[in-house]
Amino acid sequence: MYDAVHARPDGDSTVARLAVTAAEYGFDGIVVRNHGDALPDYDPERISDASGVDVVDGVEVRASDPTRAAGFVGNHRDRATIVAVHGGDVATNRFAVEQAAVDVLAHPMAGDGDFNHVMAKAAAENGVRVEFSLRAVLRSEGGRRVRALGDLRKLRELVTEYDVPYVVSADATSHHHLRAPRELRALGEVIGFSAEQITAGLQEWGRLAERNRDLQSDEFVEPGVWRGSRREE
Repeated sequence: MYDAVHARPDGDSTVARLAVTAAEYGFDGIVVRNHGDALPDYDPERISDASGVDVVDGVEVRASDPTRAAGFVGNHRDRATIVAVHGGDVATNRFAVEQAAVDVLAHPMAGDGDFNHVMAKAAAENGVRVEFSLRAVLRSEGGRRVRALGDLRKLRELVTEYDVPYVVSADATSHHHLRAPRELRALGEVIGFSAEQITAGLQEWGRLAERNRDLQSDEFVEPGVWRGSRREE
């Protein structure tokens, strides 16, 4: 299982500190999902070797409009293993789910964001994972937490109805924000998810990273075709 995190300078903790804590909590890996204007300087392989968890280089594209977002996605697609789009704006949400080059629509219900059946169908068709971010439930209170619970309920119903691929994250910006998988499963059951749904969402980050690494490999030619020894997908 993997979680997706914001490291310094986009968060308060270094990639190395987040990786060590993730290992202590029983994760197999982390996805470093800093925004494109706050990318950290780190060596994923060195930190992976030191911490014992897989460190996946990612990016969360944040833009003022879909046109700019499209340019940023194109710029990062060949560099980053996982490309997410910072959701929460309706126009950006719609853009993200229509782009097969986008791996994840991050926190689509954040702020004034919304997600509907049209977006759900597009995400399913294009293989764009929708994120269930547990950040507001874990780290807010009062009215904001109540709204977050309602948003997650609506998103869960749409994802289930239209069989949309999804990921789950605590969306940590500090190693103090990380929670063990068992804690996230317990929280999920309290707010209407099954333990299996939370587990599947945490595992999906790792499956996505493995798939994209294969696609970026020099051995890959096209779906089903590999240089050298035959490989099975």
